[in-house]
Amino acid sequence: PEVEIVRQSLDKKIKQKKVKKVIVRNRNLRFKVPLNFESSIKNLKITNIKRISKYLVLYLSNESYCLIHLGMSGTIHFIYKDKKNSITNTSFYNSPTLPKKHNHIEIIFENSKIIYNDPRRFGFFQIIKNYELLKKRFSKLGPEPFSSKFNKKYVYNSLKKKEKNIKNFLLDQSFTSGVGNIYASEILFLSEIDPEKKGKLISKYECNKIVINSKRILLNAINKGGSSIRNFRNILGSHGSFQKNFKVYQREGLNCKRLKCNGIIKKKVISKRSTFFCNTCQK
Repeated sequence: PEVEIVRQSLDKKIKQKKVKKVIVRNRNLRFKVPLNFESSIKNLKITNIKRISKYLVLYLSNESYCLIHLGMSGTIHFIYKDKKNSITNTSFYNSPTLPKKHNHIEIIFENSKIIYNDPRRFGFFQIIKNYELLKKRFSKLGPEPFSSKFNKKYVYNSLKKKEKNIKNFLLDQSFTSGVGNIYASEILFLSEIDPEKKGKLISKYECNKIVINSKRILLNAINKGGSSIRNFRNILGSHGSFQKNFKVYQREGLNCKRLKCNGIIKKKVISKRSTFFCNTCQK
């Protein structure tokens, strides 16, 4: 959802704009920014901005593509050239204003620019030369939760006979792409499924709940995070409000919000990721 918010933001501000100049201040991101990165996008128009899983894809006028992955702490800030916009962040994560440090890449247009900020440097930029290579780049990704391919039959066939737990399945991008750690916990709570339950023990009925609730949780997160996205000026840097709707995430020790459940929210680390669940109604 966070990446979709950024995509919607950029779609309003940089689509059909021509890149005048590119400045790379630090090439040492998760993958080194290639030496030809600046020349690969300079003087090209950004014809579209799409999202594949957790990646932003800038469509370029020479039919190549610029992939952007925000990593753990990456944000994109939009800056006007001649007028001051004090709130610059295109998402609701981290600082609403442009930080003074860790501004690694600038892509400059005629009257504006975007700046990539990333303190932890886990994000990256990559140029893909054509559509065939783009398809190949994402060929191992599973269907998105909003896709018709992500259905009860697909989920059941993927899980059956598998020892891997359902929480790890939801985070596995080859099973379904785009579900993050927060949303996996929320999906499993809504589905009343123990995050450590093995795939082979998940019933068809539970598979259907996973499909329905994945769509519901992610759509709600996008709507909450972008509730003011209809007006770009308001969403720049404004906090997404989905966190106010958390049922389990970061609620360790609190009472379960499900009606008639007397359970307590527990926290457990599964595959090095914090997992939150109700000790009573998730089975």
